Amino acid sequence: MDSSQTHSKINLTLLPVARASDILPKYCGTAIDDLLAYQNLGAPHRRHTKADLLIGTCMDSRLQLMIPLNFAYVLRCAGANLSMLEFDVSFAIAVGGVRSVCLIGHDRCRMVDVASKREAFISGLIDSAGWHREKAEEHFDTLSSRYGFGDVANFVWREAQRLRERYTGITLAPLVYSLGDRSLRQLVEVGSSIATAHRTVEVGGEGIL
Repeated sequence: MDSSQTHSKINLTLLPVARASDILPKYCGTAIDDLLAYQNLGAPHRRHTKADLLIGTCMDSRLQLMIPLNFAYVLRCAGANLSMLEFDVSFAIAVGGVRSVCLIGHDRCRMVDVASKREAFISGLIDSAGWHREKAEEHFDTLSSRYGFGDVANFVWREAQRLRERYTGITLAPLVYSLGDRSLRQLVEVGSSIATAHRTVEVGGEGIL
C-alpha cells in the first residue's frame, strides 16, 4: 500500500493566480511571490545573483518552469517526494541561504497508483537495462512504497507540512502545476478563510488532478 493511503484525506482546493492580487499574502515579498509572477503572470525576468528559493518538483519532463538564471535551487525527483533528499534541502538552507521552499506536484503524475505499474517497471528494466527479473522485482518491491501515492494534492500538502515542521524558519508553499496551461496553483484547505476569500478551483475538477 502507498504510504499516503494510511492517512485520512484532507479536503483541498486550488487557488489560481491570474493576477498579482491572487497571490496569498503570506507569500508576498518572498521568492515564492516572484515564482508565481514569473510562471503565471509572465513577469519579466530580473537579474538574480543569489538563489533565495528551493523548488522541489517532479522529474517529469512535461513540467517546465519559467524561471531566470540564479533564481532558485531545483530538486527534481519522482513525485516531488523530498524525503530521500533531506540533506540536499538542508544544504540549500544552511549553506545556500535559501529562505523559501516551494513543493510542486502536478496533474497526471505517474507516481499516482504506482503499484499498478509494477509489471511495466520490471519489464522495462529487463528489456532496457539488462536486469534479471528477480533483481527488478526486488528493486520495485523494496522502494516503490516510498514514492507512490493516491492523490497528488494530498501528498503535496502533507509533504509540505512535514517540511514546514522540520524547517520552522522557512516559508513553505505547496503548489500544483497544470500540464495543460503550465500554470501554478496554490493549495489551500476547503472551508478555510483563504479559500472563502479567493476564487478557487475544486481539486478533481477541470481535469487538473
